[in-house]
Amino acid sequence: MASPTAPVPLPGADLACAALAALARAELASLAYPDRAWVPPAFGPSGQVVHDVLVVGGGQSGLGLCAALRAQGVRNVLVVDRAPSGQEGVWDTFARMPELRTPKALNGLDLGLPTLSVQRWYTARFGEGAWSAIDRIPRTAWMDYLRWYRATLQLPVENDCEVTDVRQGLRSTDGDGRLLAVDTVRHGQRQTRLARLVVLATGTDGAGAWRVPAFIADALPADRRHHSSDLIDFGAMRGRRVAILGHGASAFDNAVAALRAGAASVDLCFRRAALPRVNPHRHIETAGLMTHYARLGDTTRWQVARHFRRVDQPPPRGSFHLALSMPGFAMHAGCGWNAVRWTGCEVAIDTPRGRLLADHVICATGQQFDLAARPELRTLGPAVARWSDRYTPPASEADAGLAAHPYLGEHYEFLPRRPGGDDWVARVFAFNSASFVSHGPHSTSISGHKHALPRLVRGLTQRLFLDQEATLVDELRRYDETDLVLPPGFETAVAQPHRFAPVEVAA
Repeated sequence: MASPTAPVPLPGADLACAALAALARAELASLAYPDRAWVPPAFGPSGQVVHDVLVVGGGQSGLGLCAALRAQGVRNVLVVDRAPSGQEGVWDTFARMPELRTPKALNGLDLGLPTLSVQRWYTARFGEGAWSAIDRIPRTAWMDYLRWYRATLQLPVENDCEVTDVRQGLRSTDGDGRLLAVDTVRHGQRQTRLARLVVLATGTDGAGAWRVPAFIADALPADRRHHSSDLIDFGAMRGRRVAILGHGASAFDNAVAALRAGAASVDLCFRRAALPRVNPHRHIETAGLMTHYARLGDTTRWQVARHFRRVDQPPPRGSFHLALSMPGFAMHAGCGWNAVRWTGCEVAIDTPRGRLLADHVICATGQQFDLAARPELRTLGPAVARWSDRYTPPASEADAGLAAHPYLGEHYEFLPRRPGGDDWVARVFAFNSASFVSHGPHSTSISGHKHALPRLVRGLTQRLFLDQEATLVDELRRYDETDLVLPPGFETAVAQPHRFAPVEVAA
């Protein structure tokens, strides 16, 4: 669904963006030294290529990570994404908000170059005045920026490629047994790829699944209940009554989408007595906290995670005010759904305020944390440490949901559940919502990239480098590239023996 607030490009915008891309590449090259690839190539038992890093997910995190690794001399990087080209992530699929939640000054994908920033791209395409007029970037414009970013840096993304498992791999031809096998399906063809390291950059649903609550899913026909993450045919709701459960961003986004499509009414219900007014995410956006969060003690990180679960955050201002301005919209606080029933012609919803009747329901109830729901975690899930394995909170602070989250290492790497066992899992990095407790509430989202991506890249390059320790000294001794070119016998030719006097030998 196109955003109604999408700006109009300037005349010549395509040429201006192409010129900006060329300038960005030139600036990147000027700062690239030392730019030599330093991870030696390796091949599998059948001669297949071993990727230095395989990134699962070609959205904003996967693209930024790939660019950062290449800038660090790690060139054999492959990004795979199950979506078609240009459709990665949520921005052109089920995200329906008019603008991003993060303030427009966001950064982190730019590698420190203003020419790669979203601000420079936006002003090249829409003008300085358009940039000054917004405080949030329109959603569809952000997706267009990501497409430009990928093309500018010529990042290797293989689309329509779904990962079905990540597991311990076979030995490479150089005897390195520290490989990972990544099973994929692309256009019906199954393939096992090999990689030294794997990063799961799979976004907000990377640790579970979007699910309609069972008491609703079991009670209603499939065409009358939806999750807000579904590809919903809002045209089918024209003239109908729509009920939405939830108070977050997607609840208001879907309310706006339904009313725009001609829904007769939207009743948005949530259990809380009042909407959150304070956004705690803004409070933790400091360089100190986002850079060093993973060094906090377990107790502190647990308490922060519980605080965010308890207070949540307000809906985005754009969607919220737009929904309230639309005829047919009604918001009901303190109105959770106790029971749902299909009467044969409509949906009957029992609430603390009485019965609500609707034709369609949309559940904006977020993601259900469930590692088993992710095919790429089929082997990994049971083998990795959880918070319940490493930390026991006071009984008053127990939270089974948080306890099920992976207990990650300092650089987002999984850790083996059994000490000393399954150490291969530490070669897989969870740069997605699975890091919520270990690395903070939004370290892998847009506003955390500036500080989180360098930490992840440091962990990846450190692991790749230490893998070479056994051969480092021999490689150094074999190094024979000539730096000073001289003819044979040069030292003898230039020697001047007359400058020396005989040395007297003491009696």
